[in-house]
Amino acid sequence: MTDQPPLLPLAVTMGDPAGCGPQITSLAWQALRASDVAPFYVIGNPSLFTGPVTKISDPSEAAAAFTNSLPVLDTSTRLGPVETGTPDPKTAPAILESIELATTHALEGKAGGVVTNPISKAVLYSAGFAYPGHTEFLAALCERATGEASPPVMMLVGGGLRVSLVTIHIPLLAIPALLTEDLIRSVVETTASALQRDFGLTRPRIALTGLNPHAGESGTIGTEERDIINPAALSLRADGLDVTDARPADTVFAEMLDGRFDAVVAMTHDQGLIPVKTLDMWGGVNTTLGLPIIRTSPDHGTAYDAARDGVARPDSLIAAIRLASQMAANRARA
Repeated sequence: MTDQPPLLPLAVTMGDPAGCGPQITSLAWQALRASDVAPFYVIGNPSLFTGPVTKISDPSEAAAAFTNSLPVLDTSTRLGPVETGTPDPKTAPAILESIELATTHALEGKAGGVVTNPISKAVLYSAGFAYPGHTEFLAALCERATGEASPPVMMLVGGGLRVSLVTIHIPLLAIPALLTEDLIRSVVETTASALQRDFGLTRPRIALTGLNPHAGESGTIGTEERDIINPAALSLRADGLDVTDARPADTVFAEMLDGRFDAVVAMTHDQGLIPVKTLDMWGGVNTTLGLPIIRTSPDHGTAYDAARDGVARPDSLIAAIRLASQMAANRARA
């Protein structure tokens, strides 16, 4: 075997400093500092984090410090006093700078990927944040830097499942009008490419869910499968991808757990998230496909109450760091 060079450190954003991000980052470092994952550093005020901390000025300093202390690269935006558990719009500029710096480091090849701690959009709107969420902001940052549009795809990983979503935060009544062959093709193509490059699968097997019960049952319980989803699958197979026609959403995830598929592409948000969170409520990971950088995130929110009580669990952040490390290793080999 050819020896692989050391992985670049991962850039971890601080998230909302009043939320669980600082606590779970310190706990994740304690759990992973002696493991075989890529080292990581966090971008945020060093005073937010407990345990041994080393201030760094460049990502290249992270690996040397990582075993003995949490490397922290401070933002230029000053943070005033932070009351854990109480969101404060004044923290918004520092939160955004942490995300922007992490993305820049990954785009410049200084970081192997970005792991984002949870944010509150309500806090960020006070600073002029104009995006529906974290994912769209990262996509805009990448497009601004590269000049190329990167339509992002959300994939949830956990409980033995990989699930990409065709639609995300869309009312159920609006989904049939938005579901198109082109949209399904785009999500499947992005998913297949990521499974090859970032998950190390040579010929990924992808299953599509139906939109309706029993995948429409030959058009008797809805026609989206017959008229939109299956034609999209047919054209994808013509392009050489291993993609199924629409399958009933109440059985396809069990089929993946049995080893028949490498990923499922779900038509709706809850179709995809319910099985992942049922199987792995604490360890699920949200990863964004289709960007020029690797991005993973805990699959939960800011958890202000848990942060205030000091009981925030780091499981999902640990899983997100592990997944980003694996994806970076696969991408380096590819």
